[in-house]
Amino acid sequence: MLGQTAVNWGTIALATLALVAIMFLLAVLLAWRNGQRRQRAIAIAQERAKQAEAQVNEVLKTQAEMQGKLTAIAETFGSRQSEMTQTLNQRLDAMTHRIGQSISEQQRSTHDNLSQLKERLAVIDTAQNNIQQLAGQVVELQSILSNKQTRGAFGQGRMEAIIEDGLPHGAYEFQATLSNSKRPDCVVSMPNDAPGLVIDAKFPLESWNAIRNAADVAETSAAQRRFASDMATHIKDIAGKYLIAGETQDTAFLFVPSESIFADLHEHHEGVVQMAHKHRLVIVSPSLLMLSVQVIQALLKDARMREQAHLIQAEVIRLVEDLGRLDDRVRKLQTHFGQANSDIEQILVSTNKIGKRGRKIETMDFEPAETAKTVAKPQDETPSAESASGQLRLRVVEGDDNASAK
Repeated sequence: MLGQTAVNWGTIALATLALVAIMFLLAVLLAWRNGQRRQRAIAIAQERAKQAEAQVNEVLKTQAEMQGKLTAIAETFGSRQSEMTQTLNQRLDAMTHRIGQSISEQQRSTHDNLSQLKERLAVIDTAQNNIQQLAGQVVELQSILSNKQTRGAFGQGRMEAIIEDGLPHGAYEFQATLSNSKRPDCVVSMPNDAPGLVIDAKFPLESWNAIRNAADVAETSAAQRRFASDMATHIKDIAGKYLIAGETQDTAFLFVPSESIFADLHEHHEGVVQMAHKHRLVIVSPSLLMLSVQVIQALLKDARMREQAHLIQAEVIRLVEDLGRLDDRVRKLQTHFGQANSDIEQILVSTNKIGKRGRKIETMDFEPAETAKTVAKPQDETPSAESASGQLRLRVVEGDDNASAK
């Protein structure tokens, strides 16, 4: 009994069978669904596997392409690297060569500069030695100028050198003795028996140096007064000793052995210059003395030219006579040349005539003798006209030849 319903074993069995069938169906359904699911899962898995395989193939293809590209890139990079290496090597070689040339040129330039530097140092050493020698000479000159006698000898030496270089020998005399027993430094002989020109080479250098070395205005004034006094004394001595009427010129030269002293004297000591002019003295420097000597030389040359004027005139007259004789001889030679030209023209006329006669002889026609005998008749012994004309032509030609020969 199941509740109020009676249940037998058959029903139970049927129910059990139905339940088992239902459970079986459910199991089959579940199995089928599971199979469907598995198939779908397998299909999905296969699809996914295909997709994965396709993706793997795509990846492999891409990898192969990438590998090819990498290989090409590697080859390109290798070639570029080799080219770059070669270019770098070439540039390094060129740079090394340039650096070597630059270093060689720099070494050569350095060597040349060192050589020039050595030469300049040698020149500087030589100049230094010359400066040292010049300094020694200046010291010697200072010592010479500090002594009055040696200074006078120095000034006289310069004056004598200028006179000897500018005037011929015999036109001057050093330390000549005048009629008053005075001996000037130089007496220049003037042309036309004019009195000689006296040149004095002494100069009070101590007073002038005192002016130059003065420390203040008082010392300068004192030195100037001393210098003016010494110059006045020296100028008066020259005017009183060397200016002798009829024996020397009315003007004498006071030689100053330095251009700087001469310029300073005319610039700052005008009173001394005026005093010298008043006493008929001319203060001259070496350049002015040289100019004066050249003027005197021109005067002496002019005097000698005037003295030799008659000799020059005689030589000119002889030259004119020789020129006349030369003109006569040239005219005679011209006459001879004219006669020779006339003779040559006549000879050319004769040769032209002879040539014409020869051409005429060449153009003549003469018949052979045998032909003439065959043609001529026995009874006709007189010559034919043609033979007569030929003989006539021959005679005429012979007459022309005899005339030409004559």
